[in-house]
Amino acid sequence: MLVLDHIAVAAGDLATGAAAVEAKLGLALQPGGQHPHMGTHNRLMSLGDDYLEVIAIDPAGAAPAQPRWFDLDRFTGPPRATTWICRCDDLEAALALAPKGAGRPWDLARGDLRWRMAVPEDGILPFDGLFPALIQWQGTAHPAPRLTDLGARLVGLRLFSPEASALRAALAPLVADARITVHEAPTPRMEARIVTPNGEVVL
Repeated sequence: MLVLDHIAVAAGDLATGAAAVEAKLGLALQPGGQHPHMGTHNRLMSLGDDYLEVIAIDPAGAAPAQPRWFDLDRFTGPPRATTWICRCDDLEAALALAPKGAGRPWDLARGDLRWRMAVPEDGILPFDGLFPALIQWQGTAHPAPRLTDLGARLVGLRLFSPEASALRAALAPLVADARITVHEAPTPRMEARIVTPNGEVVL
């Protein structure tokens, strides 16, 4: 089974996205870094065993030969939760159970972190981005234990889709997490419910 690893909040630029998330949660993000293979950069926040990243195109980075992950090349509007990422022990096995278009494996790195990730060739995950991105960490290094725990926790992830029944069916053999719910809606979107020392917030 897949395990929820982290939530991505996309932004038009990193400074704006980080400021918006910090203002909403009342908590400070920590430095992340650059992703040279994808031309993106991020900032991070602990969610206990999970974490949150604010991610944007890095203006100083080089664009990849294909569209960037998380559909960032088409992103517009205010910062918002757009992608959830699940980790697995065997990326190829997870991809074999995933819908078509879940991506092909890339070997990636940031500092001493090493991971393999399935990146769709068009940058768009199945179900208009509501199917999770798949990641397989290499070695024991992982961002979550390195982050200062500020008391924030993800308590719910709502996926709204015009294909809710099909999305539920696609997730059923892969994910068992009571926090994740799928709802019928005319347009696809995502809501991450986060409890903080300042109260509950929806991103």
